[in-house]
Amino acid sequence: MSAGQNDNELISKVLHGDHQAYAGLVHRYQNYVFTLTLRLVKNREEAEEVAQDVFIKAYKYLADFRGDAKFSTWLYTIVNNTCISFLRKKKLNIQSLDDERIFATADNQDAGFRADGVEQKSRHAMVAEAISQLKPDDSAIITLFYKNEQSLEEIAQILGLEVNTAKVRLHRARTRLKELMETHFAHEVKDLN
Repeated sequence: MSAGQNDNELISKVLHGDHQAYAGLVHRYQNYVFTLTLRLVKNREEAEEVAQDVFIKAYKYLADFRGDAKFSTWLYTIVNNTCISFLRKKKLNIQSLDDERIFATADNQDAGFRADGVEQKSRHAMVAEAISQLKPDDSAIITLFYKNEQSLEEIAQILGLEVNTAKVRLHRARTRLKELMETHFAHEVKDLN
């Protein structure tokens, strides 16, 4: 594979029988896929397995790639769907935030960190932590919009939604993120203002 080949050229080669060209796509996007998977799955070993599944699915459905959007956008759709399916199968233990024991456990885990003070916790780290506490669907749309800098149109395409629906979901996810930050990071948010 020459470094100058674009995604569409590699895809064309794969679809015309040059299966080695797929290794070029895998090499080009392996960090991208693993980073996204790890962000959603949270466990390194599980993220590696899910990332492998993503590339297997992408290879299997490569003929379905129409080229209307960037290959990375199409691939993100597969990452997102594979991660959500994995998390649903795993059936994460989700507990209500109304349960006082959850707050007590969180306070105990957080007590040592607070002792170090706000100055050691950057704004980026605080936001990343808050995003990680959101539901996977909310985390995904926030990540797509702010970290991956995808447009609402691209997000709608990735998630299989209408643009207005994506806009509403993004707004709701922002609201939940804001509430979560005001609740769990009240001191840090106050110090940032």
